[in-house]
Amino acid sequence: MTRTFAPALAALACLAAPSQGQEEVITVTGSRSPEALGASAAPVAVIGEAELTLISAQQMSEILNRAPGVHIHRGNGAEHLTSIRSPVLAGGAGAGSFLYLEDGIPLRSAGFANINGLFEAADELAGRVEVIRGPGAAVYGSNALHGLVNVISPDPATAGRLAEIEAGSYGRLAGRAYAGGTTDHGAGFAGIAFRSEDGWRDDASLRRFAAQGRYDWTTGATEWSARAALINLEQETATFVQGFESYRDTELSRPNANPEAFRDARALRAAIHADHRISDTLSAQGAVYGRTNTMDFRLHFLPSRALEFTGHDSVGFQSALVWETDRTRLMAGADGEATRGWLVEDQTLESFGEFPQGIHYDYAVEALTGAVFVQGRHALTDRVSVEGGVRAETVRYDYENRTDDGVTGRFLRLPDRTDDFYTLAPHAGLTFQASDTLQLFARAARGVRAPQTDELYRLQPGQEIDGISPEQLDSLEAGARLGLPGGGRIEVVGFTMEKTNVFFRDADGINVTDGVTTHDGVEIEAVIPLHDTLTLSGAGTWAIHRYGFDRPVGQGFESITDGDRVDTAPEWIWNLRALWTPTPATRLEAEWLHMGEYFADAANEAVYAGHDLVNLRGSYEVRAGLEVFGSVRNAFDTRYAERADFAFGNFRYFPGEPRTFSVGVRVRG
Repeated sequence: MTRTFAPALAALACLAAPSQGQEEVITVTGSRSPEALGASAAPVAVIGEAELTLISAQQMSEILNRAPGVHIHRGNGAEHLTSIRSPVLAGGAGAGSFLYLEDGIPLRSAGFANINGLFEAADELAGRVEVIRGPGAAVYGSNALHGLVNVISPDPATAGRLAEIEAGSYGRLAGRAYAGGTTDHGAGFAGIAFRSEDGWRDDASLRRFAAQGRYDWTTGATEWSARAALINLEQETATFVQGFESYRDTELSRPNANPEAFRDARALRAAIHADHRISDTLSAQGAVYGRTNTMDFRLHFLPSRALEFTGHDSVGFQSALVWETDRTRLMAGADGEATRGWLVEDQTLESFGEFPQGIHYDYAVEALTGAVFVQGRHALTDRVSVEGGVRAETVRYDYENRTDDGVTGRFLRLPDRTDDFYTLAPHAGLTFQASDTLQLFARAARGVRAPQTDELYRLQPGQEIDGISPEQLDSLEAGARLGLPGGGRIEVVGFTMEKTNVFFRDADGINVTDGVTTHDGVEIEAVIPLHDTLTLSGAGTWAIHRYGFDRPVGQGFESITDGDRVDTAPEWIWNLRALWTPTPATRLEAEWLHMGEYFADAANEAVYAGHDLVNLRGSYEVRAGLEVFGSVRNAFDTRYAERADFAFGNFRYFPGEPRTFSVGVRVRG
């Protein structure tokens, strides 16, 4: 495996250039305010508007997997499992380990995270996407543990007008249209997008609609921005296929063992952002927002096949005072949020074994979150800057059981109760401009994750929640950014992290509340223009993820031993791309994605061998404002698994999609 990666690593080590050419890349995710990429010690990856247009993604995984340290395992339709400097986290561990944002505001309330939370982002209409690997800064709270993804809405003043339609294999049809521009009083943007597919597997259709609007204006010394988004998802879900390497056989991988499985979700959110200039050095920033999220879901992976109805409504605010001089930037603020959420689990099948017909759970939770933070950066000299911050956050859950207390079958319904959790998340960093082209940086940070409400209140007999503590991840990282002539750059980062109070359910179905895992690795990102018409780019990750504790279970094939590799955690991942523009009107890209082998079980006995995929994309501008584009995904028709797992004594897989084609037309105004 090392020999396989060596040529790619050697190529990247001598290459570099930002995707945006020589233009300075501006980010907002590190501090909620615009700053140059590389100004902070935090590693931020940016996928800009031009790259998003070229990708024309069918799912968010195609966007995020271009960033170092990131791999999204694609499920059926809009479903996915996320990895950012981590194993691919499933079940409860995947909900809340990553923070998903839109314009700096979480898509969901922290205690009500969804493992598939990215399907509520309006990525089809995004102006750019930013990713922080590792713990977030002090401006972000619970769930910014392994990393965060911020989907940024387009700037209305520069968005322009666009309409496009795309059709492809397996009944795929996608389209979007938007318009943006200035008015006498400000600048506005409005857009809609849809995705539809029959699915390459049986009973696996998808219908998804997104709408987004934004209006920016200025009154006196205050800049305002009103933003809103709507997402509606209707999905028929195809589930695991069983049997060793069953994904290699089309006859085995296309059938859907759970044709009744589905997921319907709706998300609506709105916010008003403000930035008020008080003086030349002092400003006040903030936002008020509201959101509502609901989802209906068939628990197809459980014997009960129960229906789940969940949702939550929130209102909240973000606020900060910012003091800024030539050498210093200091930010202090407070955030707050109030949420009411609910969950109902209802079995429609006749009672059997430990699974009674009727209501398993029916509860509501009122959550109050409050936080204060301070964050700053100071230039000690022209070459050396220090930064740091700390966030103190508290969350209170008031739980109300709306059915009978006690045990029914395998389900434990707690009586009404209140739970409080407190977290403290500091970070500190240093940047050293060693020369005009070389910057060295280092950072220490802590990420936190308060327990999720379904971990606390959706229990089985014998499970307890008293004494559970928030998860905590302590991270150390150091790296270098090298600039090259022509605007090129290389970024290399090494990291080591330890996560404690890890919460998950083991193979016996029992809550583990005091697990420990370690995460060590190296990331590299680089792009180089070899010629005026040819650019190479890529991102690679080598990482080792281990268990730091013992956990024997009745099902011995899933026992955890201190020092074992965490399952679904490949050692090597990379993405290499070549972009060729033979004429000003033509763009052609070839992409090679490599997934290394990994263990499919906690006992490190079952192995998935990994895979390599090649994607081809291209566009041609027929005339000014009119463009045709197309793609060939999985060009070599590789038989692979999006995810491999070993459970209940058997291999199971989410089979990867065969070769597919798509073609579209894009019109710009």
